[in-house]
Formats: sequence, C-alpha cells, structure tokens
Amino acid sequence: MNEESIQHAIYNMKNEEKKYYFPILPPILPHGVVPDGEDAPIAQDSTSYSYANVFHDGNGFPGYPYLAQLSTRAEYRAFASTLSTELTREWIRFTSTEDGGEITSKQIILLEKEIERIGLRNAIRTAAEHDSLFGRGQIFIEIKGDDRDAPLILDSRTIKKGSLARVQAIEPMWTTPNVYNAIDPSAPDFYKPTKWFMLGQRVHASRLLTIITRELPDMLKPAFNFSGISLSQLAEPYVENWLRTRQAIADLVNNFSIISLSTDMSQVLFGNEEETGKSLWARAELFAKTRSNRGLFLFDKERESLEQIAVPLSGLHELQAQAQEHMCAVSRMPAMILTGISPSGLNASSDGEIRAWYDWISATQEAFYRHSIEIVVNIAQLSLFGYINPAISFEFCPLRQIDEKDKAQIRLSDAQCASLYIDRGVLDTTEERGRIARDKEGIFNGIDSDLIINKPQETLQNENSSLNSL
Repeated sequence: MNEESIQHAIYNMKNEEKKYYFPILPPILPHGVVPDGEDAPIAQDSTSYSYANVFHDGNGFPGYPYLAQLSTRAEYRAFASTLSTELTREWIRFTSTEDGGEITSKQIILLEKEIERIGLRNAIRTAAEHDSLFGRGQIFIEIKGDDRDAPLILDSRTIKKGSLARVQAIEPMWTTPNVYNAIDPSAPDFYKPTKWFMLGQRVHASRLLTIITRELPDMLKPAFNFSGISLSQLAEPYVENWLRTRQAIADLVNNFSIISLSTDMSQVLFGNEEETGKSLWARAELFAKTRSNRGLFLFDKERESLEQIAVPLSGLHELQAQAQEHMCAVSRMPAMILTGISPSGLNASSDGEIRAWYDWISATQEAFYRHSIEIVVNIAQLSLFGYINPAISFEFCPLRQIDEKDKAQIRLSDAQCASLYIDRGVLDTTEERGRIARDKEGIFNGIDSDLIINKPQETLQNENSSLNSL
C-alpha cells in the first residue's frame, strides 16, 4: 500500500468517526421559534453542557436537519411509519361503567363523532411518528377564544360548550421550552417545561401535550431541546451495518466469477506496446466479446489456457439476514412486521414474535399515550355536554384479529353458556336477546331487542307433556 492509499484510508477513518460524533451543545433551532430579543432557557443552562462533556463520547443531539435527512431513507421511514400505524391501527373503544344507561350510551355516540371530527386518531399517529423520527411528539389543543399562554383547566367554567376547535400535531423543531425549573429537584416540574415557545408564541404546557417514549437523563435534556432520543439515532449504527452488508453482498454476487485467460505476455513485457502490444489487446477484446455463455470461445490449446475463478456464495444469505435481524432488534419489531419478509427455515414461524410485538404495543399505548388521549376526551366531553361523565371510559382495541371461524366458535360458546343460564333461571330470554342486539361484531346486531318471540308449538307440547307426567 503506497503513501497516497494510506492517507486516503486515514481520511476515511476520520470521516467515519466524525459521522457519529455529535457534541453536547445547546440545540440549533430555526429562526423565529424564539421571539426576537429573547433567549431560550436552554441557551443559558451552561452547567449541564459543561458537566455532561466531561465524559462525553460524542453521542449528543445531531440536530433536526440531520434527523430529517435520515427520515428520507426507507429504513428509518419504515421504523416511524410502522410503529405509528400499529399504535393507532385498531384505535380505541369507548366503554361505560353503567348497566344499560341510555343517556351515557347516547353520549358515547356523540363523543365518538366528536373525536373523529377533531382528528385525534391522526394527531396521535403523527405524534408517534415525530417521536420516532425526532424524539418528541406534541399535540396542540385549540380552544376557541382562549389565551394560549394561560393554563388549560378542565372545568366547565373555562371550557365552554362548542369551544373545542381542533387538535394538531406539531413537529418538535418548531417548539422549545420557555420556562422550566432547573433549581429544585424535589419539585414536580423539575426539568419539565411549564411553557413553550411555538414559533414565537408562548403556549402553556397544558395546551401542548408532549409525548416522549425514550426519555433522556436530566443532564442531556437541554441539549436535546427537551426531547427524548429518537429511534432513528438509536438505529443508525445498525442501519449503516445493514446497508454496508447488503451492498457488499450485492457486489460479491455481481463479481463472484472471474474468467482467467493465460496467454503470451512477452510482446507487452519486452516489446514495444504501441506496436506489438496491439495484438494482445485485440485478443483481450475478442475474449471479452465472446465470453457469454451463448457464445463460442476459441483459444490456442498449446499456448493458452482458460480458467474460471469463482468465489463461494454459501452463507451469504445468513450474513444478510443476521444484519437485518440486528436492525429489527433495536426497534423491537419482528422482521415480518418491519420488512414483510417471512422467516425461513424448517418449522419457522413468526406467530410468537408477532404476539410479543402486540403485547409491547399494548404496553406502549398504556404507558405513553393513554394520558394524552384522556385529556382530549375530557375536553371533548366538556365541549359537548358541559361536564365530564365519570361513567365514560375507553380502552385500546386489541391488535390481534381473529378470523371468521374463530368468531363462529366464540358465538357458539356464548350461545351454549346463555342457554344454560336461561334453563336454570339465572337469565331471561329478553336479556340475552338484548345482549346480542348490542353486540356490534355479532351477526344479530341491531335486531329489535324488545320483540317477544313465542316458542315453537312443538317445544310447548313437549314442555306440557313433561309437566303432565309430573
């Protein structure tokens, strides 16, 4: 290796190291996020930056332009879109603690329409996508005629009927903390912003719901603009390894076979290349033109020999699959969910992995998204009814779906159970008829629950015969 090659290798090594080196500094925000003439608290919190850099290894905040650029690659986009879509795929179902409350049932219908009108489902999906790409998702709640700088109190005196206008997901690059407590660690708002700048406007934190699923230690929060660490930044080394492995295997497959022609090189080595070497290059050109499998190649059997040098390709698919699995592991997503590729091999199955993935999604919904949805649902009730009905709640719909055969088996089991209770006098037929009429997924949904069905004549005769024998 000559000196030029060594310098080129050193340059590449330095660039590779710098690629993942991000200092811990105040984040750079677009112009206009902080009003002119004011400073954001994160720019003045120098103690955190200086102390954090004592043992810093370069894994700081890369900046919103860098993270936005990562989102243009298919791998990082797949992380965000798959996770956000799965979190909201089956959405929520409103429930009631009352038994047969007609008023509550009507309110639930109105509440479902209101949640659909303001687009809460899409706002949660977009916030989850922002959390994956940038480390923070935020949802702004617009109340008609309200001061955005004032706290949003959940009370009928502050939230009038018809005042809920909309909810809107906001990218984190447009917001930065305006006020946060960095003095008293025992306070509930320690290193938690109570107000935000939103493109020059002051917005109270109660009006800007913040979702962070990968929270950072307090020491690093100012450097990351009070966001968590994005899934894109966590997955970047794994994605880079996958891209290098994929390209290396593709190059190897493209050049796995080399045809070697042994011929007389003396005219080039010892002669005048411009005159006597022309025949050698003509020979090489003829060889290149006729090397196709469908061509006929002729060579001098006394002075030339032909040989094929092939690189073994066994095991390459395992190396590529392993690099892809590592990329899936950092996102907690099965390969079938992230890539759509089924596992290969004898008795391979992804059922267990998918079930574990659904459990993880369910836990994420409860841990990070329930609180924000509850706040919006309560505001929607105040806007619709003027009060919060404590009997109304909601639950996340399960992601795992059963097929028609399983549904039929469940209905048969329910019917047998109901028949047993009716025969023993625990239930009345009208109660069971009302249950199946209210079952939205049942085949008898919407039937008249008040209709009285007379028993068939044959059944009545059998019952009379049984009573007469007694």
